[in-house]
Amino acid sequence: MRWKASSTACVPTAPKAPDAVRVTSVPSKRVAPVRLWRHIVRWTGRWVSGEPVLAILLLAFILLEALRPQTPPALMGLVDWPTIVTLAGLLMLTKAIEFSGALDWLARRLLQRIHTQRGLACLLVLLAAGLATLLTNDVALFAVVPLALSLHRLTPLPIKRLVIAIALAVNAGSVLTPLGNPQNLFLWQSSGVSFLAFTWALAPLAGVLMLMLVLLTIFLFPPKAFALPTGSGSAAPTPAHPPLDIPLICVTGLAFIAFVVLADLRHELIAWSLVLVGYGLWRRDAILKIDWLLLLIFVLMFIVLRGVAALPAIHGLLAALDLHAPLRVYLAAALLSQGISNVPATILLAEFTCNWHALAYGVSVGGFGIGIGSLANLIAIRLAGERGIWGPFHVISLPFFALATGAGAALLFYLGK
Repeated sequence: MRWKASSTACVPTAPKAPDAVRVTSVPSKRVAPVRLWRHIVRWTGRWVSGEPVLAILLLAFILLEALRPQTPPALMGLVDWPTIVTLAGLLMLTKAIEFSGALDWLARRLLQRIHTQRGLACLLVLLAAGLATLLTNDVALFAVVPLALSLHRLTPLPIKRLVIAIALAVNAGSVLTPLGNPQNLFLWQSSGVSFLAFTWALAPLAGVLMLMLVLLTIFLFPPKAFALPTGSGSAAPTPAHPPLDIPLICVTGLAFIAFVVLADLRHELIAWSLVLVGYGLWRRDAILKIDWLLLLIFVLMFIVLRGVAALPAIHGLLAALDLHAPLRVYLAAALLSQGISNVPATILLAEFTCNWHALAYGVSVGGFGIGIGSLANLIAIRLAGERGIWGPFHVISLPFFALATGAGAALLFYLGK
């Protein structure tokens, strides 16, 4: 009840119901959309902040559109769609292999005969490198790093050094084939060479890098004995083993071979369509749970980096490098990878050179060195979740980069490429 002042007395007056309803209802209608947009902006901010590469690409895309606006068809024309389609198909197949339990089964069978830290480290390094040759370096990391962390929970291990060695291993192992990493996949698709020809060309560098990596692993890890607890009375419970899905393993193995053959014949769209329809009807999780964000990042990379290369200032600067001599292409790729990572360096420099062989060598060794040189480094460190790991990482990776760069240059000179 409200009171209305008068010249003689304070007379109580009843509140007006319609006015009260009108006052409270109008702001609620206006505030609701504002609150919704605040939630959307806050959620988007958290999502982007958790993916720094995506945040940088989105910011660069906005700046490029402000400087040189392009139509949506023109932007889509900057994307190398055969590479994106091939990458999408491989992600689906590797996710199916992951769900089959084959990787975990293989790793634990191999570990049954290991009794020293050096033996364990060499095993995990070779396993990570082997998986990276066909299942991409990201998938190898998601399989091997969690395994190393599980073992560390069972028995004390030098986990920082182990994760660093695994990160170097997937970078070295992925050099061998077009399927090992995104930059190889792009160069294979854009160069037009066959799968075997690409693998043969990269085999010398992959062999040298793996030899260096094994020697480094032997140096980093002592032959100190350890034992994995197996009984129920152990201090830490043994992680549950996922069951083997034999039908999924067999079908995916055959599908993987067929996919590579079709992609080699430049029928990647047909291969992707078959995988999409087949697993969509049979094992939908293999499609729904792939890293869709990774595909978005690569689409943005093509748009942003090819847009940057078309800017007059950048185009003039890179054209002045005269990227025709193999050694010059190689060094430019290796050094540029240290600043913007090897996948963006590949996409950017491919606009200025046709020497895919030297470019592949350069971005391969460029994955070592500074952490940003390869996205695989960032993923490995992120999976490890260990504080203070970046310092030891660079203590190991920078000298490895220097030696790898020298070895790659010597190989290019010897091969006359």
